[in-house]
Amino acid sequence: MTSGIKLTSKEMRYIALFESITGAAVKDCILDESGNRAIFIVKEGDIGMAIGKGGKNIHLLERMTNKKHEIVEYSDDPNQFIKNALKPAHVTEIRITEKPDGKSIAVVAVNPRDKGVAIGKNGRNAERIRFLAKRYFQIQNVSIM
Repeated sequence: MTSGIKLTSKEMRYIALFESITGAAVKDCILDESGNRAIFIVKEGDIGMAIGKGGKNIHLLERMTNKKHEIVEYSDDPNQFIKNALKPAHVTEIRITEKPDGKSIAVVAVNPRDKGVAIGKNGRNAERIRFLAKRYFQIQNVSIM
């Protein structure tokens, strides 16, 4: 588990349920009550197992918890992690730069056809990637171009 991340007992229960149904190893869980969704960060290589054939694991979990489930495959490389978090949008380029004040920002270029998918309805996907980039890599902001 990434140091400094604290999980609530509710998040730990969601992780236990997720792992028992999917068999995938979960690194983190974020419960977004306002968006009625659960975001799971799974170990590198476990994304297929987490989703299940035809999405059966996700559908089962969503029926059981009455929440939308989103899965992101973890990577130690911030560029790869951002690409994984924006799937299925096709990322063409990622530039991570450090500003003079020491804060890092990421500028992500996506295929123009996929911009809507990357940003998401009401900016939910963009909000998710900003939150995750800050949580794991101390990247203060992510701009999607």
